[in-house]
Amino acid sequence: MEKLIIRGRKPLQGEILVNGAKNAALGVLAAAILSDEDCCIENLPNVNDINVLLQAIEKTGARVDKVNNHKVVINGSSINACSIDYESIKKIRASYYLLGALLGKYKKAEVALPGGCNIGNRPIDQHIKGFEALGATVKVEHGMIVASAEELIGTNIYLDVVSVGATINIMLAAILAKGTTTLENAAKEPHIVDVANFLNSMGADIKGAGTDIIKINGVESLHSTEYMIIPDQIEAGTFMVAAAITGGDVVVKNIIPKHMEAISAKLIEMGVTIKEGDEEIRVMAKEPLKSTHVKTLPYPGFPTDMQPQMTALLCLANGTSIMTESIFENRFKYIDELSRMGANVKVEGNSAIIDGIESFSGAEVNATDLRAGAALVLAGLAADGITSINNLEYIDRGYESIENKLNAIGADIARLSDEKEIKKFKLRTCS
Repeated sequence: MEKLIIRGRKPLQGEILVNGAKNAALGVLAAAILSDEDCCIENLPNVNDINVLLQAIEKTGARVDKVNNHKVVINGSSINACSIDYESIKKIRASYYLLGALLGKYKKAEVALPGGCNIGNRPIDQHIKGFEALGATVKVEHGMIVASAEELIGTNIYLDVVSVGATINIMLAAILAKGTTTLENAAKEPHIVDVANFLNSMGADIKGAGTDIIKINGVESLHSTEYMIIPDQIEAGTFMVAAAITGGDVVVKNIIPKHMEAISAKLIEMGVTIKEGDEEIRVMAKEPLKSTHVKTLPYPGFPTDMQPQMTALLCLANGTSIMTESIFENRFKYIDELSRMGANVKVEGNSAIIDGIESFSGAEVNATDLRAGAALVLAGLAADGITSINNLEYIDRGYESIENKLNAIGADIARLSDEKEIKKFKLRTCS
């Protein structure tokens, strides 16, 4: 079994490049099957979630030409199956985007109930509400979501709760519907805007993406396009925290600084110096970290996908900090792993009360989900001694070669499975 072995206490220095946004790419790839012409998508991250979804799309009969690890051409003209089984999709939650896309195009779809990280209750009732409002009949049977319609008619839909997944899925279903769909209380995350921009580049008519009211005027068909995925906000935020937690000086490149404002603001509160460029942010952490309070909120608030990484940083801040999780109720499972590294954290309800410590100490720990795994990598970078991280399949869902990127700016990380090699690494780093 592969492990990440990390020798910590090495300040990171240099430039690090951010990949395309995983969460945007998942929606864009599903949207591509709505066209019967070639859709060329670039700046894809080469991560497991993307590759699993591409395999599922290929199983529908769509043509999927992987030009390289970061570029794919999809053509939906040859689709011959509107059913996605559990084995094809059990590892990622974004499987449900195929439901909206297939329903929108063929007026029928069967997709297995989604998988992904166990970070809390993530119901799909708002997705179903939207599909039914458009005229579909939706039922759940034998572990499959089955949706069908004679035709889809645009209508007004109000989401009871802000949901990124439901917002994207309803957009996908409504693109080819008759008339206008008005989606209220829509999510505003950058990847929703990216999916809308991609669809518009194919001939869709979507207005208001990035606000809480999105209007979708149905069109008869969508054409070919070439499109580049936006940079990954969460990968960028993870690298910003990596610089801060190691007392480093790092330029995070290929980003959209506006997307990072909530993260930058909290780092500044903690005494980290942030300098923004047009497509980069320099993070310098030379002063002792100050405690602060953070609450996760829908965009433009502090992202829930950065909560574990920020909690790791708060563990090293002077004083007491509070992290409040308002999106997912089960996102503190990784605290036990940080505690193995010396963290002093007490979870009360949806809040973690964090008393700062001087340093983490290396330990063997287990990633419990994607972002928790990233948090453990960050803690390992700052820890005394050796940290060994198991369950790398979680980390690989959303980070492409994280060890190579961090090694390039001064980290000391190896991905190893052979016990002799692990022992050799530990002896070398202890010399």
